Amino acid sequence: MAFHFENLLRGLGGLLFLVFICYLFSVNRRAINWRVVFIGIAAQIGFGIGVLSGGKYNFFRIILEFFSNAFVKLIKLSHSGTEFMFGNLADSNLSWGYVFAVQVLPNIIFFAALSAILYYLGVLQKVVFVFAWLLSKLRITGPESVSTAANIFLGQTEAPLMIRPFLEKMNRSEILCIMVGGMANTAGSVLAAYVGMLGGNDVDMQKYFALHMLSQSIMSAPAAIVCSKLLFPQEKDYHVNTHIEIPKQKLGDNFLDALSIGTTDGLKLAVNVGAMLVAFIALMKVLNYILFKVGDWTHINGSIVALNPDLYASPNVKPEDKGLTLQFILGYVFAPVAWLIGIDKVNMVPVGQLLGIKTIINEFVAYQQFAELKKQGLLNAKSILMATYALSGFANFSSIGIQIGGISQLAPNQRKNLTELGVMSLLGGTIACLMCSCIAGMLF
Repeated sequence: MAFHFENLLRGLGGLLFLVFICYLFSVNRRAINWRVVFIGIAAQIGFGIGVLSGGKYNFFRIILEFFSNAFVKLIKLSHSGTEFMFGNLADSNLSWGYVFAVQVLPNIIFFAALSAILYYLGVLQKVVFVFAWLLSKLRITGPESVSTAANIFLGQTEAPLMIRPFLEKMNRSEILCIMVGGMANTAGSVLAAYVGMLGGNDVDMQKYFALHMLSQSIMSAPAAIVCSKLLFPQEKDYHVNTHIEIPKQKLGDNFLDALSIGTTDGLKLAVNVGAMLVAFIALMKVLNYILFKVGDWTHINGSIVALNPDLYASPNVKPEDKGLTLQFILGYVFAPVAWLIGIDKVNMVPVGQLLGIKTIINEFVAYQQFAELKKQGLLNAKSILMATYALSGFANFSSIGIQIGGISQLAPNQRKNLTELGVMSLLGGTIACLMCSCIAGMLF
């Protein structure tokens, strides 16, 4: 990837804008530890340079590529179970093409089962400990480090299980850090689904998206800490205990029990994702149909097409999308944010609509729309890279309810804090994802 000075300036401007937003909504600006902020952002930039810079001897990128290629290989191997279950329907090269329910959803089941096995064997805990130790250098408490590190691999309600004994005694700043960490990241099982959605049958594209999604998962950990500590810093006289302890949690009585638990959890998640996509995409179509008819009656549709002749000139754009739609409205609402983080002017409306869909609906629907825009050729290479980072996270309104319900089951006394910090955690998680995207665009 070529380096451009303009990208650097726009990226730095975007980072300053995102930090300013957090500072603006901070509950105690005087207590902000700017050392944590600067080190956290420097860690993200350093990691981004390691991933995005080329060179034959860039061992950092070589290592990450090894893991991302292994991830793609696992996706391919997992299709053997899909082929056994669905037969020729699993072959996307035949006349019916790429079937989402067959090609993507089984990946969630497989990786959920694999995560359960790694947890049972203690492998996942050791990897989490290493990342937690690195994050503890940002001067956050041990439980905060462990939960944020666990979010790299686990979901927003699974990661807090690793610090269950400490949850009840955590203060509001620590609770927000846990929540933002969950909002800013995704689980490994759904990461496989995103790779499948964007990469399709192209192995090289799968490797590309796997590399950058794994990169985002790691970069979002310090980003989440930076955002949470800007929004709700620890009191200056608070003693920060950085000691890291991962309590022993039992997952199943034996290997097979752990495998069955993981498989069952994966099945529930896959069914939930499939049902959610069916409902939300259908409802979007209904809403778009109504908006398009209103646009026809009021002659707004013609004005919209005239406003964006280049965007709607593509033969890949469907006729029902050439006018007043939910995507059009969200695109213009979130376009300034897209531009401020470094998206090129020509792509700020389509990327803005993706940011809006992710925040208001969820990231799965956003990725489905992202795949459609990519297929239509409406996004350039830089925008595709930045959107990959920006959309990879659970930061949406429904996640507030998921976290309140999930974490309050582990620590009932924290329910009031969880409900009061919900919107703030959404803001922090969204900005953390945008930070990662901003840095990716800066180094493009």
